[in-house]
Amino acid sequence: MDPRRRVPRTDVVLADARLVAAEDILGRAQVKAAVNAAQERARRGEIAPEEVADAAVQALPARAASLRPVINATGVVLHTNLGRAPLSSAAIEAVVAAAGHTDIELDLDTGRRARRGRAALDALQQAVPAAGAVHVVNNGAAALVLAATVLAAGRQIVVSRGELVEIGDGFRLPDLLTSTGARLREVGTTNRTTLADYAAVLGPDTGFVLKVHPSNFVVRGFTAAPDVAELATLDAPVVVDTGSGLLAPDPLLPDEPDAASALRAGAALVTASGDKLLGGPQAGLLLGRADLVERLRRHPLARALRVDKLTLAAFEATLRGPQPPTWVALRADPADLRVRAEKLADQLPGAEATPSVSVVGGGGAPGVELASWAVALPERLAEPLRRGEPPVLGRVERGRLLLDLRCVPSTLDDVVLEAVRSCT
Repeated sequence: MDPRRRVPRTDVVLADARLVAAEDILGRAQVKAAVNAAQERARRGEIAPEEVADAAVQALPARAASLRPVINATGVVLHTNLGRAPLSSAAIEAVVAAAGHTDIELDLDTGRRARRGRAALDALQQAVPAAGAVHVVNNGAAALVLAATVLAAGRQIVVSRGELVEIGDGFRLPDLLTSTGARLREVGTTNRTTLADYAAVLGPDTGFVLKVHPSNFVVRGFTAAPDVAELATLDAPVVVDTGSGLLAPDPLLPDEPDAASALRAGAALVTASGDKLLGGPQAGLLLGRADLVERLRRHPLARALRVDKLTLAAFEATLRGPQPPTWVALRADPADLRVRAEKLADQLPGAEATPSVSVVGGGGAPGVELASWAVALPERLAEPLRRGEPPVLGRVERGRLLLDLRCVPSTLDDVVLEAVRSCT
């Protein structure tokens, strides 16, 4: 008998208990497609007809979405390619709780419409008391775009030439700002800008003075730039883009600007990101004078840039809950990392525990180096570890693969160990 005639019917294969259970997670269409593919393999003689159900089960993904969790052993705390800040357990729980119907715009006591995201905004206001009001949009660039649109469309934004930065993936701050209809008035030079340079160009056409933290590079040497307090003496509102999302000073990162300090120094408005040093979900933060924030909140563009309920839930939990993984990783004790690295290396032939240097990443604290420890492996293991399950990503230096443990929770050490063993 032609073996192709023995290929089981689709409905028979779909009745397999494993595939029935998979439908609840992946949906019928995806499961049926896997069955059809397995049937074709059987017709071509690649597998036996009796193996169709097994082959279909093996071909199914673990989840309906294609994004895969990875283990960040690169030593970059805020790795943009890996989604920047990982959420805390409290934020993850909040996202799950908010996944269904919620009271996002409803006051359950009165049964009337309520301010959207009020609890998350209240948490941000409490975290930065110096802000007269706060608002949240969908990312840091959106926060700056909204400010430029509302305060300077058809007018000029005064900014130092040394702060016209590229923010990543080819996007440049000048292009972002001029897309709103604002005009840039560049002052000073790449390395030196004075308060007089700003004062000389201010006039009725000035929307605001912009101070941008160059968060992904450092200029040293013969440099000068007025601080926020000096700029606040000018006859124009000052908007400060801190970028990396610190809400208050952090002794670990003394050169990194924060929202509270900028506001106390006289900034009219501060913009920042939620998924960098704050350690939360992607969001753009707007903090400042109540009248300016209200103007931004009521502008039609604010509707297009608003965040969803999942972001608001994760953001509030980040602010109110325990310290997020980013905070923990930044403060990991090198002595503890060494013990873990040595323990892992002892269990892997040819591996070696070695000192390493981690960085903050994510457009924050450029030049800051964090002493760390890593497990050194042959470079050839980089690809199989990256393609494994779960993917483990390290960095290659001087012909070796380094698995830096700063961003790897200790609870995942055994997972890393088994991943490496499976590749050797």
